This record gives sequence, C-alpha cells and structure tokens, in this order.
Amino acid sequence: MFDIRRFFTAAALSLIAGASGSLARADDLMVKSAKKTTDRPFFLVVDDRLTYAWMPKATDPGLFSVQPNGAINGTTAKQVYAFTHFDVWAYGTNFLSLSMFKSDHNDPANPCVTNASGAIVSSVSGLPASCAGMTEIYGLFRSTFSGNDIFNTKAFAIGPLHNISFEVGMDANTENSFLANSKRAAVAGLQFAFDLPYKGYFNVAPLAYWEFSSRNAFAQCGLFGAGVPYPALGATCLADGERSFDVTWSVEANYYMDLGFLPESMQFWSISGRAAWQGPKGYEKNPVVSTPTVVTLNSEPIRLTFDASKALWGPRYAHFVDLWVAYRYWQNKFGLDHNRSASCLFKGTSNNSCTEETVYAGVTMKF
Repeated sequence: MFDIRRFFTAAALSLIAGASGSLARADDLMVKSAKKTTDRPFFLVVDDRLTYAWMPKATDPGLFSVQPNGAINGTTAKQVYAFTHFDVWAYGTNFLSLSMFKSDHNDPANPCVTNASGAIVSSVSGLPASCAGMTEIYGLFRSTFSGNDIFNTKAFAIGPLHNISFEVGMDANTENSFLANSKRAAVAGLQFAFDLPYKGYFNVAPLAYWEFSSRNAFAQCGLFGAGVPYPALGATCLADGERSFDVTWSVEANYYMDLGFLPESMQFWSISGRAAWQGPKGYEKNPVVSTPTVVTLNSEPIRLTFDASKALWGPRYAHFVDLWVAYRYWQNKFGLDHNRSASCLFKGTSNNSCTEETVYAGVTMKF
C-alpha cells in the first residue's frame, strides 16, 4: 500500500540532498549562509492585518431549516472577523490566520438543533426554540523553509519557477454548536513558487494531510438516549465522539497579481485567489453506519481588491486599507459526500448545507 508519509519524507530528503551534494559542501554553504544573514535583517517583511467580512450564503453541514412553503434553507449568513500575520525571514516565510465566524439563527448555537422534521428545536426539550447563531474559531498556520535561502543557491530557480521550499503547518477549529465540532490537523510537503507578471506570484504545494483529532457529537455513544449507540443498537460508536482520520493527500494553491496593465491613474486594483483539495480521509463515523468521505474542494478562485488607501493618500500607503469582493466555493464540506452523506440529505433530498457557494465582501486594514 502507498504510504504517503514515507513519500513526503523521501521528497524532503531528496530536496536537501540535491542542494548539499556532500557533507563538505553543506559545511561550506552553512558558512556562506551565516555571512549572508549579516547583510540583511532577519525579518525582511512583517505584515499584520485585520479583516471584517459579510458572507450572506455560507453553510454548516447538517444545519438547515424547512420553510412554511416546504423549501429547504441550508444557508446561513456569517460575519467574519480575522487577524492575519505574514512574514518573510532569512530562510522562509510564516503565515498565521485566526478567524471568528458568527452565524445567524439558521445555524444555531447549542442547545438548538434541527429535528427530523427540519425544525429548529431545543435538544433538551424537543420543543421549538430560537438560539443565538453559532460561533466558530478557526486557526491556520503555514511555514516554509526555502531551498534557495537555506543553501545559498539558485539551484531551485528555473525559468518562472522562483523557489522550492519545504512546508509544514497546522489547522485547528472549535465551535459552540450542538455537534460541538472540533478538529486538529497537520500538513507537510513541498511548495513550488512561480513568478507572475506585475510583481505577482503563484504557489502550489502538494502536501500530506492528517486530521489526527476530530470530534463530532454524531459519532458519540448515547447521543439519542442513555445506553443507545449511534445511530442504532449494535452499531459501533465512540465513547466521547473523538476520533482520528486516516492520513491523506492535499494540494494547496494561491496566487496574487496587481493589474499593472491598467493606466497609471487606475493602478489601484489587484486580483488574488486560493484553492485547497483534500483527499478522502476515511469514514465519517465508522464503516458500519456511515458513508466514506470524499475529495473536498475549498476555494476562493477570485478576489478583486481595491487599494483605497493608495487611491486616497498615495503609493506610500499602498494596501493600508483594502476593499474587496470575492467568490467562495466549497464542495463536499469537511469531506462529506453532498450526494450520499446523511448529514447532507433531508428525506432523500439535498438539504443544501454541504456545498457552500457565495459572493462576499469585506475590508482589510494593515497595522
């Protein structure tokens, strides 16, 4: 069986071996790198930003309501508050994102839940209830270690390929819904960085992805009554809803480019985007009573940004205040098969909660 962990370990070792050549050569490169750090600051770029955004049609798998006319509403408006940090240091880059998503009442906080009839009720009494919208905290960290900078070479720059780096990172989230979803995941692999026109870039990273801790109340024993395993007698379940998924593959890509072809009087615009594919990571809960997970696509293929501060105060204040609008598409959210998973269906029909498709807008401020 293909072992993805061994594959990425071998890839990382080959990257190091190709750059160093021999132990003697590696020692020489370390001396050159040490001299290099005296010629420039350790941190070349430090960029911290705050963002507020409004997302009118977000989703949360399994959370929906049935309207009086029978229509299924699987969307929820979300306010987004985010802090991002990016830095370029002597041997690579670091990126940190901390986000808070605040839903409306269609994605309620605990103890409200959607019942078998599609109504939002109290999980305690089973009676109709109105709870505050759910709050989710999501953190993401990515760090790269540059082959060119570590080994003081240009061997990893060929044509439009600017660099090859080793990349590691982690994801973590928690939310206060009835399901109390939370996950902890780690990634590792290589990043290939390409140059685009007008000071732009395109990065793509094949990674190993391991969601080593993932909690969901649907996988918990006794959820529907004392001593009753989920979802029926005889089915295996998890005592506390906590599980670890299989290691799988992931591909992450992002790009940015100024619209430098515009007249100089209009050069306040840029485009950017990102996409992340994750492979199947095992069964939702267990092989007896749940469907297998499938490939997930989480993307924002296009974001159009207007540099308001540059337009108002000149190039010195470029990107201090950005106004932007973006398109977001997330299919098979959290790996749930939107055509088969019980969380994505209501009476055999899609409840519209496992695919997220929305246009949203926001403002980002640098400080």
